[in-house]
Amino acid sequence: MSAPIDVYHIPVCPFSQRLEILLSLKGQKDAVNFHVVDITKPRDASLLAKTDGTTALPVLETTDGDILKESLVILQYIDEMFGASIRQKDPLAHAVENMLIAKEGPFTMAGYLFVMNQNKSERQAHLDKLLGLYRDINTFLNRHAPEGPFLFEDFGLAEAVFTPMFMRFWFLEYYEDFALPDGPDFARVAAWRNACLAHPAAQQVSKEEIVKLYFDYALGYGNGALPEGRTVSSFVFEPDWPERPWPPQDKYTARPSDAELGLLG
Repeated sequence: MSAPIDVYHIPVCPFSQRLEILLSLKGQKDAVNFHVVDITKPRDASLLAKTDGTTALPVLETTDGDILKESLVILQYIDEMFGASIRQKDPLAHAVENMLIAKEGPFTMAGYLFVMNQNKSERQAHLDKLLGLYRDINTFLNRHAPEGPFLFEDFGLAEAVFTPMFMRFWFLEYYEDFALPDGPDFARVAAWRNACLAHPAAQQVSKEEIVKLYFDYALGYGNGALPEGRTVSSFVFEPDWPERPWPPQDKYTARPSDAELGLLG
């Protein structure tokens, strides 16, 4: 096996979890050395030098010092470099796989904008947008994989891309009381989502961890930014998330202190 490569990441980041899921599927966990980056602190100068000043994570560094960015690019690189590829081999099947993967960007954006929204009067518009994207994926799966539960026979590349987002949207269940409606418009995508969430290769995070760490996102502050009146980010490593109480669910009015959130050691 090739020497391990280096990935700089945020442990709870969905884009990094994609890589962890892929490596687990391929039995190649030792192929990558993961280096944790604390986003509540300024980026290390040596890492910024590697990335030409950009701060988005994850970032992959090959054994020859080449730098790769963008999680889907890194995902494809790891899939081709280590072990048997999980992507579809048949050109048409791979094209179908890529069509589904192409839907992930707008889907992810809608979910994050929804949780970060602070205007309660705009909640319905965010809900409608997200449900429309779920409905579109439902239609796609009914056309290309009506029997399911996965797009193809096994959990594959499209599942590795979407599963971390399904998990992050636990913050919508908690902070927005979001749930997919019953009925044919969502039955197929719900079955896909549930099968993805239950897969053994995708158990790197829990709902409790997501809800606690992403609390500041629910207040409209992303990427380690500090909400007004607070001195500690919900993404801080210490105290660790299992030691903290569950945050208040009412994101529109609740403004708990650092102490109330269990963020002070």
